[in-house]
Amino acid sequence: MVDIVKEEKSVGHLINGEIKYSNGQILDVYNPAKGSVSKQIHVATRDTLEDAILTAEAAFPLWRDTPVLKRARIMYRFKELLEKNSDRICQLVGEEHGKISHDAMGELQRGIENVEYACSSPEFLKGEHSKNVGPSIDCWSEFQPLGVVAGITPFNFPAMIPLWMYPLAIVCGNCFILKPSERDPSSTMMIAQLLHEAGLPKGILNVVNGDKDVVDMLIEDQRIQAISFVGSTPIAEHIYSKATANGKRCQALGGAKNHAIIMPDADLDNAVNQLIGAAFGSSGERCMSLSVAVVVGNEVGDLLVSKLQDSMKNLKVGEHTNSSNDFGPLITKEHQDKVTSYINSAEEQGATIVEDGRNFVVKGCEDGFFLGGTLIDNVNTDMLSYKEEIFGPVLQIVRVKTMQEAMNIIDNHEYGNGTCIFTRDGEAARYFSDNIKVGMVGINIPVPVPVAYQSFGGWKRSMFGDLFAYGPDGARFYTRRKTITQRWPSNGVREGKQFSMPTMK
Repeated sequence: MVDIVKEEKSVGHLINGEIKYSNGQILDVYNPAKGSVSKQIHVATRDTLEDAILTAEAAFPLWRDTPVLKRARIMYRFKELLEKNSDRICQLVGEEHGKISHDAMGELQRGIENVEYACSSPEFLKGEHSKNVGPSIDCWSEFQPLGVVAGITPFNFPAMIPLWMYPLAIVCGNCFILKPSERDPSSTMMIAQLLHEAGLPKGILNVVNGDKDVVDMLIEDQRIQAISFVGSTPIAEHIYSKATANGKRCQALGGAKNHAIIMPDADLDNAVNQLIGAAFGSSGERCMSLSVAVVVGNEVGDLLVSKLQDSMKNLKVGEHTNSSNDFGPLITKEHQDKVTSYINSAEEQGATIVEDGRNFVVKGCEDGFFLGGTLIDNVNTDMLSYKEEIFGPVLQIVRVKTMQEAMNIIDNHEYGNGTCIFTRDGEAARYFSDNIKVGMVGINIPVPVPVAYQSFGGWKRSMFGDLFAYGPDGARFYTRRKTITQRWPSNGVREGKQFSMPTMK
C-alpha cells in the first residue's frame, strides 16, 4: 500500500485498485489550523468517472456470486487493519479537518463498528422461507445486490461516514463508487486502500475525487443504481430529487438544528458537562451537535447560563496534535466567516452574547480558521441564527415556561434530526420520546447517535428517502428483495386450466 502520510502532496483517484491522476482541474486542500495549503487534489473528469464505472461493472458479476462468508472475511481483515493503522488515519483527519486526535479516534471507532456490523452479513442476508404454502408449493425471499452504487460524503467525518456506506454495500454484493469531500480526502483514500490490502478484489471499491460536477455525473449516469448522501439539506434535497427522477434508489441525509430541553428537575451540573461537549465538540461541525438549549423556567435558565459560562472559561482550542485541546478550527475561511455572520445577526436581532468566540486567535496559528466557544442567551425562534444550521461552536439558549412549549418549538422547526431531554422525571421523558417529531432521541444523552446495529436518520427536512443509513435499514437499502414461489408436482400429476387468482381457500 502507498503510504499517503509520506506521499507527494497530490491526491488522485483509486480505480481498479490503483492510484490514478486525471488531467482536469486542481483544487487546494488546506490545513485549517494553519490556514495554509497542505496539498492538492485532482478533480475527476468524465473520462475518470467512466473508467470507474466500467471497472465496477466488470467486477460486479463475479463479486455478486462470491459467497457472503468470503465477503465477510475480508471485512474482518479490514477491521484489523483499521485498528492497526488508527494513528496514521487520525493524523490525516487532524491535518485536513482540524479535528483533535481524541475526537478523530472516536470518529474512527464509530466507523469500525459499522465494519463489525458488516461482518455479520451471513446472518442479516439470510432469506425468509415458507414451506408448503400450498400443496407441494414453497415460497421464499432472498436479498440480491443492486449492482453499481455510489456514495457522496461530507467533510466533517471523512473516516466515519464513508464507513457507514461502502462496507455494508460491498458485503451485500454490490460494487461501490465513492465521491468523498474534496476538503479532506487523504484519510478517506488511505482507508479505501486498506480495504484492498485486506483482500478486496480490484474494481469493487473505486474512489473518485472532485466537486459538484462529479456529483452531477454520478446522479445522471443510468448505470448507477443507488445514491447514498450525507450533507446539507439544500444539496440533499437536490440530490434526492435528481437521483429519483433518474430512476435511482436514494437516501439523502441533510442538515439539523438539534435541541436539548432542560427541565427544572434536571441535574444541572451533568447537563452542563453534556451540553459543552455536544455543542463544541468537533467545533460544532456535526449534524448531531446540540446547538440549542431550550430551558423550562427563567430561574433554571439563569443558573444554567451561569454554570455554562463558568465551564466555558476552561475550554482549550488549538491544533489537532495537542490531545489536551477540546476542539480545533473550522474547515475553511469561508465557513469561519459564515458562522461569524450568524453570531453577528443574533446580536443585531437582540440576543445576548454571553461568551464571544469571534476574533479568537491561537498562538502560533494566527492564520488558522478558529472560532472560540460562543454562548448566546435570549434567543427566539424568529432569529436567523435560530432558524438555520450554524455548524460551528455556538450554543444558543431559548427560554420557555413549559415543557409542552419547548416541544412545540422543536416540532415546528423544519429539521428533525436529533434531540434530547435532561430530566429526572421518567413520565416526562417517556412522554417526550413518544411524542416528539424527531428521528433520534436522547434521554439524558446529548448526542443520541444510534449504534451500528441500529440505523441512523432524521425526520422532516433532515432526511430524504425511506430507509435510514447503516444497520438493518442500510442492508435493505443496498439490496432488493426477490420472492420465489416454486412447485414440484408429483410425477404424472397434471392440473387443469385455472383462470382465477390462486388462493389457499
